[in-house]
Amino acid sequence: MNAYRPYFSGWSLLSLIAVAVLAMTGLTLASQADLVEGVHSAVRATARSSFALFLLAFTASAFAVLLPGPASAALLRERRYIGLGFAFSHLVHAVVIYAYGRLAPEFWPGRTGLANVPGSIGYLFLLAMTVTSFKPVARRMSANAWKRLHTAGMWVLAAVFALSYFKRIPMNPAYALPFALLIAATAVRLVGKFALRNKRRQRATSGAAAALRAS
Repeated sequence: MNAYRPYFSGWSLLSLIAVAVLAMTGLTLASQADLVEGVHSAVRATARSSFALFLLAFTASAFAVLLPGPASAALLRERRYIGLGFAFSHLVHAVVIYAYGRLAPEFWPGRTGLANVPGSIGYLFLLAMTVTSFKPVARRMSANAWKRLHTAGMWVLAAVFALSYFKRIPMNPAYALPFALLIAATAVRLVGKFALRNKRRQRATSGAAAALRAS
């Protein structure tokens, strides 16, 4: 039986994500009569699209272990392209932030250098992960180095999102929802890692026992 494959898969899925992000950004800009407010709304909209795509990539491997089935298998299989879609969405997010800073000159002076550090670190990791997601570059790295970079990068990005939402909760309680979603996603990922490690241990134990009986 052929494995389930969605209509949009691989590069076509990435193209769909890119078109959707650009369309959403354009519609958000057009929905506001004032350009500055429209760009500000686009900053928030692209932050949400990036967060949603990040959560999918962040939890894909855990769901494949905890909820095995066609949907979770497809999510895991498309994780690379979802991750690249997240990178594209966050690139658009950076562009509209820059545009907002140009249109609202008070924006950058109102931020301290320290406040920009977490986001800058997150973008550096995202850049490294994006570049190494392409096979010609990935082949130049050892499997362990690639895995360490992408694992560390996912956790750094999770921490950046968590800090960004947590510090805004006192200003707007609505930010408690994405913060809670991220905490839940973290729990899912950790439980998935534990379950996978336990399955590997059980397979190793079963294999050792079978070898002992055969000897």
